[in-house]
Amino acid sequence: MRPPASRERRPLLRAEGRSTVRALFTPQLLGYHFATMRTGHDRGGALKWSLVGPTLLLLVAFNVFPLLWNVVLSFTNAELVGEGSRFIGGAHYARVFSDPQFAIALRRTAAFVALAVSIELAIGFALALALRRDFPGKPAILTTLLVPMMLSPAVMGLYWSLVLNGNYGILNQILGAVGLPQPQWVTDRDWKLVSILLVDVWMWTPFMMLIALAGLSAIPASIYEAAEIDRASRWTVFTRITLPMCAPLLGLAVLLRATDALKQFDLVMAITGPNDGATQTLSTLLYQVVFRDGKVGLGSAYACTVLVVVVALATVFTRYVDRLRERGLAR
Repeated sequence: MRPPASRERRPLLRAEGRSTVRALFTPQLLGYHFATMRTGHDRGGALKWSLVGPTLLLLVAFNVFPLLWNVVLSFTNAELVGEGSRFIGGAHYARVFSDPQFAIALRRTAAFVALAVSIELAIGFALALALRRDFPGKPAILTTLLVPMMLSPAVMGLYWSLVLNGNYGILNQILGAVGLPQPQWVTDRDWKLVSILLVDVWMWTPFMMLIALAGLSAIPASIYEAAEIDRASRWTVFTRITLPMCAPLLGLAVLLRATDALKQFDLVMAITGPNDGATQTLSTLLYQVVFRDGKVGLGSAYACTVLVVVVALATVFTRYVDRLRERGLAR
């Protein structure tokens, strides 16, 4: 048994504990703690805004403000050379939707995007499947395949305009040497868009290959080992494992590539010129309206219409990519 003295000391200890707690929570100490917390919070907030603030200012200055100013100009009759402008409402938008040239350029751009992205996806995924395993010389082959993607589109357009020349181009010389027809790539109306499509596929297939390689590398090897134990055929492995698990990344690649192909201008400018009707895309049409005709207000209305179409398509495709990702996680 404990001595009685210990029992007598318990009330004293409780009293001392209560006095200590009261001392810790005095109004002076509470005020000091709150002031310290507020000072630390203010310092943290100031540090965050000092880091984020310049970036936000640059974003507003170079992205948000030009976009809003473009919307404002689309409701005016502003011209490239002229004194001032006045508000004319939605007259430009009515002209956009009734302009046959805009409809033709939209269809041509849509066809170009569909063909270019489809071919690049197919070839890029096939190259990724061929290069997924390690073998001697793989780094050198990958570096060589990625070179076209790193070059300037304008410079490559000028280079390919020489390669595709119907008189002295090296491509027609090769075709003639093997007895094949030699089309006029950059002068024949039926082959002009094909030549731009050929150059675009050559430049951006490595982009698809790179993202496909990333998707293939992310698939765990244990899944393939389990399929091998179950004696699954190569086609079954491809359709049930490889393709579904790569689908989200491939969908993202298609989205990025499609939005970039919709802005096709550099290759058209370098190979056939912006005023060629056979290769007139949405970007070259905007160039003609603004810089050739000087109609800044009308060109802004064209640009806003194209922006709405691109944002709508990107939103729909993003939801589709999210569904592919959810299906892949569910499996």
